[in-house]
Amino acid sequence: PSSGAPPSRPTTGSTAPPPAPRPPGATRRGPAPAPADRARLLRRFAADVDGHIEEQALLDVREAGHTIGNARWEAGNVRDLLDFAAGGVERLSGRQIPVAGGIDVTFLEPLGVIGVIAPWNFPLPIAAWGLAPALAAGNAVILKPAETTPLTALRLAELALEAGIPEHLFQVLPGRGAVAGDALVEHPGVAKIVFTGSTRVGKQIMAKCADRVKRVTLELGGKSPNIVFADADLEAAAAAAPMAFLDNTGQDCCARTRILVQRSAYDRFLELLAPGIESVVVGDPADEKTQMGPLISRAQLERVRSYVTDGLTTVRGAAPEGPGFWYPPTLVTDVDPTAPVATEEVFGPVAVVLPFEDEEDAVRLANATEYGLSGSLWTRDIGRALRVSRAVAAGNLSVNSHSSVRYSTPFGGYKQSGLGRELGPDALTAFTETKNVFISTEA
Repeated sequence: PSSGAPPSRPTTGSTAPPPAPRPPGATRRGPAPAPADRARLLRRFAADVDGHIEEQALLDVREAGHTIGNARWEAGNVRDLLDFAAGGVERLSGRQIPVAGGIDVTFLEPLGVIGVIAPWNFPLPIAAWGLAPALAAGNAVILKPAETTPLTALRLAELALEAGIPEHLFQVLPGRGAVAGDALVEHPGVAKIVFTGSTRVGKQIMAKCADRVKRVTLELGGKSPNIVFADADLEAAAAAAPMAFLDNTGQDCCARTRILVQRSAYDRFLELLAPGIESVVVGDPADEKTQMGPLISRAQLERVRSYVTDGLTTVRGAAPEGPGFWYPPTLVTDVDPTAPVATEEVFGPVAVVLPFEDEEDAVRLANATEYGLSGSLWTRDIGRALRVSRAVAAGNLSVNSHSSVRYSTPFGGYKQSGLGRELGPDALTAFTETKNVFISTEA
C-alpha cells in the first residue's frame, strides 16, 4: 500500500479549502492550542469517535471488507489512542540538567506539519497511530489515506471538526500514492513522514526524505514466526494459531505466517491444528458469526494465489464461491524453508509449518528472513522464553499468546520491517525536537 499528499484541490472534513503545508520559516494559520486545551480537544474528539463507533465500523466493513467485530475494535482503538495521547500532553516535559556556572534546561518543541500516510489494511487505527500523538505534541497533521480506503479517514476528519479540532491542524487529503504521497514526501513544509505500507514503497520514501534530511517513521512488512516448543501447551498453541495469521484475512504485517514447531511435537501439533483451519467461518463480513472476510482487491487475490503453487501440500478451509475476492484459510506443510511462500510476505490467509530441532535451530529459522516485526513463542520454560525472546530479531514478541499491538506499549520493527517506534509512553516525543538552553548564573 502506497499513499498520498496534497492534490490540487485537497479534500477535508469541511467545504473550505485547506492551506498548503507550511514552508520553512512561515507561520501556521492560527496558533496551536495550549497544552491543556489540546488535551481537552483530543478528549472531546475521542468522545465523538466513541459516539460513532457503529457508524465507523459499518463504513469499514463496506470499504475494506473487515469483519464487523474487528471493525468495531478498530474504531474503538482510535478512541483509546486519542484518550491516551491526551493524557500525554501535559507530561511532555523537558529536563533540568545539572551543570556548572548556570542552569541547563531542555524543551520538547513540535516539528511542524506531519504527513501521515496510512495503509488500507487497518485504515482507521494506523492513521490514529500518527495522528493522535502528533496532534498531542502540538503539530499539524495531513493524513493521506490509501486509495482504496479513503472514506473512514474522511469521516474521521468530520468528527474532528465537530469536536473543535481547528481545520488548519488536521486535514485529510485523498489521492493516488504516486501523486499525492510523493507530494507530501517532497514538500519542504512537511517536517516528518509517518508511513505504514510495503517495504518497497517504504524504501522509496526513505530515499526521498534523505534528500531533505526529513524525519521519517516507517512500519513496513513482516514474516513473523510462531515458535512452538515441545514442552508447550500444544492444545492452547494450536487453538490460537489459526487466527494469528487469518485475522483480517492475513492482511496484517504482524501475521504469524511461519509456524515453527519442534520436530518431536510436529505431528501431534498438525493433528491439533488442522481442524481449527478447516472450521474457520469465512463469509459476509457484516455477519456477527464471520471470522474471516474477503481480500481487499482482485490484485491482492492474484498475489496470494501466486504463492500457493501446484505441488505444495496444503490444509485448506472453506471459502464462498461466486462474486468477491475470496481465498480459503490455507496451511502449507512439507515445504522448503527457502521457498517464496516461506520467506516472502504473502499478505493473505496463508501460513507455512516448518519443523525445527532445538532452541538454537528455532532461533536460526526465526531470524532467517529480512523482516523482524513481531513473533510469538510457546513454552512452559520461563528461562527458554526469555532466552529466545532476546535472541529473535523482532521488535514485538509475545510468550504463550499472539498479542503484538497495544496503544500503551511501543511498536516497530527490526531490519527491513521498519524504522522508529510508534505508540507507547514515548509516542509524543517522536513528533518533537529537543532544544537545549543554558542560562549562565555567573556575573
